[in-house]
Amino acid sequence: MQHEAHPDSWYAATARPLLDFPALEGQATADVCIVGGGYTGLSTAIHLRQRGYSVILLEANRVGWGASGRNGGHVGTGQRAGQDQLEKWVGADHARALWQLGLEAVATVCELIERYQIDCELKTGNLHLASKRSHAAEIREHVEHLNSTYAYDRIRYVDGDELATLTSGQGFHGASLDLGARHLHPLNYALGLAQAAAAEGARIHEGSRVTAYHEGDKVRVSTDRGEVRADFLVLACNGYLERLEPRTAGRIMPINNYMLATEPLPESLARQLIRDDTSMSDSLFVINYWKLSGDNRLLFGGGESYSRRFPADIKGFVRKYMLRIYPELADTRIDYGWGGTLAITMNRMPDFGRLSRQLFYAHGYSGHGLATATLAGKLLAEVISGTAERFDVMATVPSHRFPGGTLLRWPALVAGMLFYSVRDRLG
Repeated sequence: MQHEAHPDSWYAATARPLLDFPALEGQATADVCIVGGGYTGLSTAIHLRQRGYSVILLEANRVGWGASGRNGGHVGTGQRAGQDQLEKWVGADHARALWQLGLEAVATVCELIERYQIDCELKTGNLHLASKRSHAAEIREHVEHLNSTYAYDRIRYVDGDELATLTSGQGFHGASLDLGARHLHPLNYALGLAQAAAAEGARIHEGSRVTAYHEGDKVRVSTDRGEVRADFLVLACNGYLERLEPRTAGRIMPINNYMLATEPLPESLARQLIRDDTSMSDSLFVINYWKLSGDNRLLFGGGESYSRRFPADIKGFVRKYMLRIYPELADTRIDYGWGGTLAITMNRMPDFGRLSRQLFYAHGYSGHGLATATLAGKLLAEVISGTAERFDVMATVPSHRFPGGTLLRWPALVAGMLFYSVRDRLG
């Protein structure tokens, strides 16, 4: 079966040497079969091999082909939901454990990059910008809460006067500066994980779309041209799960997000946009996020859609969001525009779980996936090897099915997103 090439993007154009793994042919056996060659699957493979398990990873296209090779490259601290919200949902002790796992997620990304010498433009810091005056007060309270309750001293509040020295971005009323956050080239990170997993002895097969699986004494995982028999199965498909596992599909919703890359910018203009080379994000519900590449392009993400179709003109679709923040880029050439599919959940927290003694999954990262999915691999390796406590810290966060399951979740989501996008515009 022919697998799809990586979509045209700045990431693909600047990818480290693309690895080429053969398709699965015939029968194979392993302790663990992993479906999905993004961060979740690759990290799981690495951490399982470190524990001595034999691993086969099946990827429908190329490793890093999905969201792992197309995202904004932000490595955020904490969880996708705020700590105050988590405290209400699960209590103070559980929320504290989730915070610690969020910090460990960032540390795990950095440790893997260092251990396996992954060249992926790792940089420091995130500036999270208040798009409304009311958001500035909320961000200030969030910073104070992390400083006092969680003893987290890597984050501070930035008022409007100081913010004007850090970015020329328009329409903001304050920000938080988190020096514990990192950012990187996401596709090169994914390819580095694949190289690491292969070096550790994992067997990776690209162009091997899983068509079905059946549980029994062993799990039998079928592709068009082969079958894997394994003791355990890990589903690491995220927004590309589709109909493979109906029991979990109703708790996630695939949505599309879009990015552009400008031409390389003069150093003076790049520093005007982002003085200290941090990643940037705003506080709108339909979030904008951006950063500078290693060659001083602005990589800007903005806008969403909820059908399978991408906009005909992705560059133009995203450019309008960029120009609201940086009108000085009106004459700047846009060299790349691309989109990708991610999975969100009802409460924006990832959905970790087990469906049987043999079957585990993690997905629904809701735009906070780079660090969390990497950590998921470590926790999946732990639970498969018999230590469930840390996996269960994530798995016991309440998750909810979208109303109507997979059949009716789309119109319900679109209605909800339209409400929030109108609220973003009207304040």
